[in-house]
Amino acid sequence: MPDFSPLPLGSRIPGSPHAVSCSLPTMRDVIGYEEKDAVICSQIDSGYPRFVVHPFVRRLAATIAREENIAGRAVWLTSSGRMAEALAIHLGRPDAQVFARGDIHGLSHQSDRDVERRARVFLQNVGGIFSSRHAEDALVARGVLASPAAEQLFDGDAAAEVRRELRRAYAPARAEARYAPGDRDLFFAPTGMNAVYAAFRAVSELQAARGRTMWVQLGWLYLDTIAILKTLTPDRARDYVCVHDVTDLAALERVLAQHGPRVAGIVTEVPTNPLIQTADVAAITSLARAHGARVVLDPTIASPFNLDVLLHADVVVNSLTKYAANQGDLMAGAVVINPDAADAEALRAAVARHVEPIYARDLARLAAEIGEYASVIARVNATTPRVVAFLEAHPAVRDVFWSLRAGTRAGYLALARTPESVGGVISFTLHVPLERFYDRVRIPKGPSFGMSNSLLCPYLYLAHYDLLSTAAGRAELAAHGLDPELVRLSIGLEPPEAIIAALDEALR
Repeated sequence: MPDFSPLPLGSRIPGSPHAVSCSLPTMRDVIGYEEKDAVICSQIDSGYPRFVVHPFVRRLAATIAREENIAGRAVWLTSSGRMAEALAIHLGRPDAQVFARGDIHGLSHQSDRDVERRARVFLQNVGGIFSSRHAEDALVARGVLASPAAEQLFDGDAAAEVRRELRRAYAPARAEARYAPGDRDLFFAPTGMNAVYAAFRAVSELQAARGRTMWVQLGWLYLDTIAILKTLTPDRARDYVCVHDVTDLAALERVLAQHGPRVAGIVTEVPTNPLIQTADVAAITSLARAHGARVVLDPTIASPFNLDVLLHADVVVNSLTKYAANQGDLMAGAVVINPDAADAEALRAAVARHVEPIYARDLARLAAEIGEYASVIARVNATTPRVVAFLEAHPAVRDVFWSLRAGTRAGYLALARTPESVGGVISFTLHVPLERFYDRVRIPKGPSFGMSNSLLCPYLYLAHYDLLSTAAGRAELAAHGLDPELVRLSIGLEPPEAIIAALDEALR
C-alpha cells in the first residue's frame, strides 16, 4: 500500500497554522472551487495565500474595520503603504481610502463585487498580500489571540543566513567566473510574484527612459507572470508580444528585427511551467544584448541549485516558497542582479525602490528552513528519473514532460550544474480519463510545488479554468501545446517506491 496518509479536503499540513492547505479532493471539488460552488468553497478553511486570504488576515481585517470605523466596507491589507497606494491607483475609485495603523497598511472601498475581484486579482498578480505571521502578531498585540503558534525560528541574523544560502545557490558553476552575486545583488521579497513584479518594474523604469516599453514573453509562463506582462505594460496591443515556442529562435529574431529599439525586456522561465521546456538561453541572451533588451529569467521550477542561470540574465527572479521553504508554511521570493550586467547599479537601485518588504518573522522562519535547500534538491533529483521512467513505460500515460525530454533537453543540460541536476517537477497526460485518475490517486493535491511532500494537480483546471471554459480559450491553450487534461506532479521526499506505487494504483 502506498506510504501516504490521506488528508481530508481543506486540512492543513500538520505543524503550523501558516501552512499551505494540502488535501485529496476530487475533480468535482476542483471544478466546484473554480465555479465558486458554495458547498465546496465552504469547506476550504485556507489555501495558497495569494489566492485564498489567510484566516488570520481576514480576522485582522475585520478588527481593523472596527478600529477604523469602516465596518461594511471591503478591506484589503497590503504588504506596505506603497502597495496600498498602488492598489488605489489600480482601482481608480474615488471611494478607495488608504489607511495605516502603525505598521499595518491597507485600503478600503465601498463593497462592490467587481471592485473586490479587481483588487484581489491585482494583489494576487503582484504579490502584495499581507503576511499571515504579521497578522498573527497584530492579533496577539490586540489580545485577540493569546500567543503566536510555536515554531522554529532562526536564532541570529536571519537576513545574513538567507543571503549565505542564496550566494551558494547562485554561485557560478566555474570557479573563475566573475558573476558571483554579492549581498547587494540579493533582494528579498514577500512572495515570488512580488520578485517578478519588482524586476518588471525595475527594468521597465530603466528602459522607458530609452524609449523601450515592449516586453517579450518566451513560452507559456506561470499565469501571474503572464498577467503582469499583459496588464502592466503601457499598451498591451503595442507593448506585449508572446513567442509561443521557447525553441523558436527565428521567431524571436523576427520580433527583435522588427521592434528591437522598442524592446525593454525578454522574460522566460527555465524551465517553463507546466511543460518543463528550456530555451537555448545563451542564444537568447546574445540576441537580447545585441538589441539592447534586458533578460529576466525565472529558474523556480528547477531551482538555482540545479541551474547556473545568472550568467545569462540581467535579473533573476525566484520563488523561495518552493524548495527553500519546503514545509509549505511561508511565502518568500528573491530578486538577484547579475553584477556583470550593463545596468547592474541602476537595476539594484530600481529593484530596491519597487520590491516589497518581507516580514521579519517570515524571514526568520525562512532562515530556519533554508539550510535544507540544497539537500532537498539533491534528494528530489535522485527520485525524479525513477518516476519519469515509470510514467514513460506505463500504457495509461500518453506523454511525459520533464527537464530532459527530447526537444529541449540540450537547452536544459547547457545550464545544469551536473548531469543529475534534473529538478523535481513532471507533467504528463493520460490515455485514461483524467477524472478517474485524479479521484483515485492518493498523493497530496494542491496548486503549489517544491514542498517536502509530493504534490499533484490538474494544472490547467486550477491555473486557467477561464480558458478551459471557452472554445477560444481552448484554442489558445492548444496553440501553446497545452492539453487541458495535463497533470503536474511535484516530487517530494517520500521514497520513490511510494510515489510510484500511488501512481500505479490510480492508473490501473
